[in-house]
Amino acid sequence: MKRIVASIGLLIASLFAVAETAEDPWEGFNRSMFTFNETVDEYGLKPLAQGYDAVTPNFMQKGVSNFFSNLGEVPNAFNNLFQGKFDETASSTFRFIINTTFGIFGLFDVASEMGLQRYKEDFGQTLGHWGVDSGPYLMLPFFGPSTVRDASGMVVDYSIYDAMDLYDFSDDQKWIARGINVIQVRARYLSAEQMVFGDRYTFIRDVYLQSRRAEIESLSGGDEFSAQDPYADEVQGDSWGDESEDSWGDTDSWGESN
Repeated sequence: MKRIVASIGLLIASLFAVAETAEDPWEGFNRSMFTFNETVDEYGLKPLAQGYDAVTPNFMQKGVSNFFSNLGEVPNAFNNLFQGKFDETASSTFRFIINTTFGIFGLFDVASEMGLQRYKEDFGQTLGHWGVDSGPYLMLPFFGPSTVRDASGMVVDYSIYDAMDLYDFSDDQKWIARGINVIQVRARYLSAEQMVFGDRYTFIRDVYLQSRRAEIESLSGGDEFSAQDPYADEVQGDSWGDESEDSWGDTDSWGESN
């Protein structure tokens, strides 16, 4: 009993023991959530991703990635519209139409073959575009790195722009699809461990904040680097990928949990 009480005391103390920074005033809490996410990943998500990566052919993984990337064009279109980016709105809209039809529900990225660029936007970026401050850094359980503004935007994106509503999916099928997407994204991080150095928490936090700042300031072009999915654009050309050039990697890593 004493050991349990002592452990709880140490946990509570750890929430306040870490020095605060301007961008991360809740670092104690955030580190606790980071440790929780790492534990969930180590004993749950990573083994599933490793098994998926081992048994699923590369071209099938690319098809799954293309499918969910195509669903993402719906929030891309809305958020580009809300930001007054009309050319980007048109590109996102036509990408979704073309890939859904000619690309067989998005399994093929035909739109990229036709030269239509992807403009990835979310409601957090929309809020930032209109001057809403990011607020403190926030590590979310299961979802990973965020900020107060981006977490609020995530609620909007997940509740309003669910592109799976456009298909005749049952609720069970939607949850199965979301689960496959989580495993697919996690599998894409299996080769990213070499990119993380120093303190993992600090590294992931700094990469997230810097990349989000660049996205909102439009410093990284049309299809910006995203800390949540850094491999979203690794292949231009054959939408199924090429196993000789489009390696998914097979080493352990966990870039972040979002």
